[in-house]
Amino acid sequence: MLAVALAALTGGTDTVQHLIDTVLGRYALNTLVLVLLVAVGTFCLGVGSAWLVTMTRFPGVRLFEVALVLPLAFPAYVMAYAYTYLLDHPGIVQSTLRDVTGWGPRDYWFPEIRSMGGAATMLVLVLYPYVYLLARAAFLQQSSAAFLAARTLGHSSLSAFLRVSLPMARPAIAGGVLLAVMETIADFGTVAYFSVQTFATGIYTSWFSMADRAGAAQLALCLLSFALLLALSERIQRGRARYHHAGKAHVTMPPEALTGWRAVASVVICAFPVVFGFLVPTVALFAMGIDSEQDLLSRRYIGFISNSLTLASVAAAVTVGAAVIVGFYQRLRPGKISSVAGYIARLGYAVPGGVIAVGLMVPFAAFDNALDAWMRARFDYSTGLLVTGSIWLLVGAYMVRFLAAALGAYEGGQSTVHVNMDAAARSLGQTPMGTLRRVHLPILTPSLLTALLIVFVDVMKELPATLIMRPFNYDTLAVQAYRLASDERLEGAAVPSLVIVAMGLLPVILICRQVGRRR
Repeated sequence: MLAVALAALTGGTDTVQHLIDTVLGRYALNTLVLVLLVAVGTFCLGVGSAWLVTMTRFPGVRLFEVALVLPLAFPAYVMAYAYTYLLDHPGIVQSTLRDVTGWGPRDYWFPEIRSMGGAATMLVLVLYPYVYLLARAAFLQQSSAAFLAARTLGHSSLSAFLRVSLPMARPAIAGGVLLAVMETIADFGTVAYFSVQTFATGIYTSWFSMADRAGAAQLALCLLSFALLLALSERIQRGRARYHHAGKAHVTMPPEALTGWRAVASVVICAFPVVFGFLVPTVALFAMGIDSEQDLLSRRYIGFISNSLTLASVAAAVTVGAAVIVGFYQRLRPGKISSVAGYIARLGYAVPGGVIAVGLMVPFAAFDNALDAWMRARFDYSTGLLVTGSIWLLVGAYMVRFLAAALGAYEGGQSTVHVNMDAAARSLGQTPMGTLRRVHLPILTPSLLTALLIVFVDVMKELPATLIMRPFNYDTLAVQAYRLASDERLEGAAVPSLVIVAMGLLPVILICRQVGRRR
């Protein structure tokens, strides 16, 4: 963050004025509109489906409890490729429509998929599970006392939901919407492919197309400020409000059996995101992949897969290791310093990948250049770029970006380890590191594996930082899919996209199993 701010402030006023006169307003407006559309869409889909599968009973509800999480396996840019293949002018849907009706290209109107609305729809379809999972967990934890009290006072089910259950679940829902919004402002692949100019696309254009480091840093600073403002706004707006269960006993909410048109409507509402967020794009990608000439077993693709697996594995191990250090330090030395350390560690998730890339490339490029100049002057030897463009700097960017996810999984498991176990281990002569190695880590193995899996798949899907920071000739599956789609070779882009989705299904299946056990 400091490197981004310093590079932006030292870039000169000419660049700033040029940005203000040309693109800054458009970037800000497009980013804001996209955030609002995605926030509203994920709220409606996530909260509505979570309430239906938790508090009502209708045909197929058990299936929908799990199936509603499946779209989380898709990166938004992969969803964009699939729907462009289906809905664009030369796509299957419009071609079939013209063949059946005999219409020409100007005889009918069809929604433009490559637009702001199209980008927002893709992001909503892949991000609503964040809201769904957190909202459903909140509804499951609510006692029925307040809801039933509202019903006895004359409120309908809908009125009691809006005035009692929804406000009580507000912290969880706001957290899910905030996650979706953070992913939206960090997204690059979808908006770039749909030609929607946002801060994320502006950073990449300034860095690569215009070779303007100062402009990229200034746009990154704007995006960073926007992300941190969003992260702080909900916490400030919530204030000191607290939510507690009224009553001594927790009484599970009895689900309401739906029949007739209400059951049919519930099935349609829950089926919509599953069909259009998972089934349709999966079938489209398979159809595209069959028609492509891409060979997953070729030497080139084995290299892409190997690069992706190497980056994801190393980054997952490093990130989870850092999460263990931070989490155990907070437990071992509770206080202001450890609290600040944990807060800083979580900030990375609010910082888009493009901003992290700029914030790391700028200082390490300056370090490499200074070291090379010093070595040339003293020893007549060029060190070249030791850090910039290396795999380790890219792994560092992944660690910054996804440390919050790993830390959350680790702390969730650590909370189940009673402090008396630490005291018992210390009384038996164990050092703090011995306690961590012989007591904590064996107990927390499931949580650590979950954290490893989540970070692994997040790195497989990550695109902005990888595009900017990857070493030369070190492409990944995500980069290959983006490159082929940028060349309008959608059939070819389907093959690496399918591999990414298959990898993404692993943590989704794990989450589905946990969701199924919550009752």
